[in-house]
Amino acid sequence: MRLLVLLVLVGAAAALPREDGRIIGGHECEPKSQPWIASLNYGYHFCGAVLINEQWVISVAHCWYNPFAMQIILGEHDLRVFEGTEQLLKTENIIWHPRYDYQTLDHDIMMIKLFHPVTITDAVKPIPLPSGCPYGGIPCTVAGWGNTEIETVNMPTRLQCLDVPIVDDKDCENSYPGMITNTMVCAGFMDGGRDACNGDSGSPLVCWGEVHGLVSWGQGCAQPNYPGVYTKVCEFVFWIQDTIAAN
Repeated sequence: MRLLVLLVLVGAAAALPREDGRIIGGHECEPKSQPWIASLNYGYHFCGAVLINEQWVISVAHCWYNPFAMQIILGEHDLRVFEGTEQLLKTENIIWHPRYDYQTLDHDIMMIKLFHPVTITDAVKPIPLPSGCPYGGIPCTVAGWGNTEIETVNMPTRLQCLDVPIVDDKDCENSYPGMITNTMVCAGFMDGGRDACNGDSGSPLVCWGEVHGLVSWGQGCAQPNYPGVYTKVCEFVFWIQDTIAAN
């Protein structure tokens, strides 16, 4: 499945949602080092997600799929190998943010309630929500499965990690004039070469042990002056907490 959304704005780049998992310029994660990451699966991995408590994961809204057909896999490292740490779960409910805009990808977040709680292990455990909002320069890590090349196809099945800094708000806005809202944050390298890309949508951006971002969109893959754009989780903490309490 591939979704392309083009924003027709004067002088603006095209916003391309990042489905099907890709980390450019990263390295294989240490097994069990990202125990909160989940694979959204429909016979194949198509998006990432992140476990925030025993029965809820969050991802980006543009990764929505038929909840009756979708599986959530936690405790995964190598997609092709049964390692004995995996937990496969069905969904009970999927809730989009009510202000999600599929054209601009503003408020690009959804919550997935699992049919039953996970079993907490060293390979499956939730990550805390952010206690504040990120700022330029802080170190973070993004993880995902998929292609590791910019112009060719190389689809490793093992989880890939990449260390990236948060990009200053001014630089982020200069890269995508008129397209960045207060629910978005940029992370990556202005010189290019390292980035999340098509296929990592929904995968977590972890900073200081908290989930601060979800891979959302960007212009191309690892292109100079175009860092990755992430859903800014700190803007949704109250909505997430209220949704869990109401469901």
